[in-house]
Amino acid sequence: MGKLLADRLKKRADFLRAQKGIRRSAAGLTLEICPTPEPSGRDGRFRLGFTASRKVGGAVERNRAKRRLRAVAAAILPAEARERTDYVLIARPATLTRPFPELMKDLAQTLAAAHLRLAPPDRGPENRDGVG
Repeated sequence: MGKLLADRLKKRADFLRAQKGIRRSAAGLTLEICPTPEPSGRDGRFRLGFTASRKVGGAVERNRAKRRLRAVAAAILPAEARERTDYVLIARPATLTRPFPELMKDLAQTLAAAHLRLAPPDRGPENRDGVG
């Protein structure tokens, strides 16, 4: 798969829609994904948002956590994200202290698990009705 470009999620409704989608957690982050609701007319794009609650810490800690999540997303998502999909990365308290390679591993694992759930592999025509 080629590299995709990201648009930013900014509206609360988009974050709430992703919250109702698929959620996967790891020690350093939580990932929520859902299909983009309407075609944006811009192929080769996915949408991406970041959030950090006060559980993470004060404003300085929340901003640092979101910067770390943006760096991890920039390293992994352009090659691994799916077109017309919304991704929300949520900071956890461990986001601040987790080593960067471990944070990258957390995103890669949660992304793989979420993608499996988003579109399960096709089992072929003989198994579509659950028989045989």
